[in-house]
Amino acid sequence: MKIYTKSGDAGETGLYRGGRVRKDDRRIVAIGDVDELNALLGIVHSLAASPEIAGPILLIQSELFGLGAQIASPDPTAAGTTLLGNEAIERLEQTIDLAESQLTPLSAFILPGGSTLGAHLHQARAVCRRAERHLVAFFDGKLDEPAHVALRYLNRLGDLLFVLARWSNQLAGHAETEWRPTTK
Repeated sequence: MKIYTKSGDAGETGLYRGGRVRKDDRRIVAIGDVDELNALLGIVHSLAASPEIAGPILLIQSELFGLGAQIASPDPTAAGTTLLGNEAIERLEQTIDLAESQLTPLSAFILPGGSTLGAHLHQARAVCRRAERHLVAFFDGKLDEPAHVALRYLNRLGDLLFVLARWSNQLAGHAETEWRPTTK
């Protein structure tokens, strides 16, 4: 099978198990953000030497691939798409708690950056927040249980990526840079 089908040359793409939409459709924008986040997490995983960071990232990448399929399915249940569950959110929360237990509490806003891994985790957090915003726009207030779980998952994932950025910077010996308002 060839990688190119030419079916998207006119600005449309196929959905999983049914229908075609424009490539700027809210659904496709949300899928694109989740895909970009997943690709960025591939970079994060390649840089992560610590199993406490690399392990969760690999599982999250798999879950994001499933989330993309869920979003791409007009009827995820009929398509047999695996849906994210509350256990995935609970696992993210447990990982947040573990990472936070290794950090000093924040007393100020910090600037994104630090080590290469930390900077990529901060970037992943920002992409995750964009994916979350675009998923909200796609759902347009129609939140069944799978949609609600998907939004909670991305919200918690953004929190986790922030904490992992801090933790990875601490492990690399990079001090956090506190934000200071600029003066006139």
